[in-house]
Amino acid sequence: METALAPLLIAIVAAAAAACLCVLLRPLLVRYALARPNARSSHRVPTPQGGGIAVLAGAFLALGLAVLLVPMPAPERNGLLLVASAATLLAMVGAWDDIRPLPASTRLALQAACVGLVLFYASPELRLFPELMPLAIERALALLAGVWFVNLVNFIDGIDWITIAGIVPLTAALALAGLYGALDPASALLAAALCGGLLGFAPFNKPVARLFLGDVGSLPIGLLTAYLLYRLAGTGALTAALILPLYSIADATITLLRRLARREKVWEAHRSHFYQQATVNGFSVREVVAQVALLNLGLVVLAALSIRVSGLPAQLGCLGVAILLTAILLRRFSRRRLGLG
Repeated sequence: METALAPLLIAIVAAAAAACLCVLLRPLLVRYALARPNARSSHRVPTPQGGGIAVLAGAFLALGLAVLLVPMPAPERNGLLLVASAATLLAMVGAWDDIRPLPASTRLALQAACVGLVLFYASPELRLFPELMPLAIERALALLAGVWFVNLVNFIDGIDWITIAGIVPLTAALALAGLYGALDPASALLAAALCGGLLGFAPFNKPVARLFLGDVGSLPIGLLTAYLLYRLAGTGALTAALILPLYSIADATITLLRRLARREKVWEAHRSHFYQQATVNGFSVREVVAQVALLNLGLVVLAALSIRVSGLPAQLGCLGVAILLTAILLRRFSRRRLGLG
């Protein structure tokens, strides 16, 4: 397989496989994994969850073909297999939680174990701040960041298509980064596979969704995305790794801090994220996801620019513009739409 064409072919295979699996699995999920609406839900009719099974299966099928057909060093191949295994374990945790909710402490412990597996064994050579802090402290901070990212992707997956709007531009950008040498080829193939899997799922999740990801999908997608961003940061592109997921990080983190300040039980379901407020403030679901997608495309451009330019002022400039654009959208979502009183 031509190396330059590999990401595109892998994405196509993953999308086709995921779409087929969505069709095949949906009747089973309707029977055993139906999400019924409640006061804190964004949907109004019972909808099956578990589409993440199709996304992951399609992505890993395509990735398996890549491992077989694309020449790559043994350490990179083994790293991909380990990351896929950790994501599969986390998907099993999510599947259990979808069917019979786990205690928050148990859920966090299992998530930390999966993140640690990826952190300590899939990328043992990676250092982000070798001159600023000891390895143990850096690893501890990376573990906390990884667990938070796994959860924030789960938190953001609260309305139709929003995970598509957030993760597809990010993974497509990372797949392209591999072609230009800004990311290692193995990680670029993983990004392409995940992007394709989500694209195959997208028609079933478009508003009004016929299928949800469920925790079985959002948790491992968070893990895979965190791993890819960690690999990108390890190339020296830390600014780009911060910019690409900025909307999700900002929305989830600010919401968490607000809930902590109000002494709410942060592990319980709620409807206080900015994108959820937007649907109350007069924006349709399609308008919300369109604006999130548009912002994320802008963040991709800024991330690419931050990789191309050198010097701390230029890096901070790219990050500053990204923060400003994200803040504008968050503010827009938090205010009542004009003309609605």
